[in-house]
Amino acid sequence: MEVALLIVSILLIIIVLLQGAKSENGPQIISGGQSELFSNRKERGSELVITRITMVLGAAFFIICLVSMFI
Repeated sequence: MEVALLIVSILLIIIVLLQGAKSENGPQIISGGQSELFSNRKERGSELVITRITMVLGAAFFIICLVSMFI
């Protein structure tokens, strides 16, 4: 069980690092500039795949942690 948790954790870290930044104008967020941080953007192609893999790995991590807590 610990091996599965370790593998899922490493994969989750890697896939999160592969995700693109949601905001292109980071300094404007801090300085209060006109930023569209929460604009409605659709994910397409590889962004969508990476987001779905992240959700699946996050759910697997959560389930493995719950199962290992009760064993």
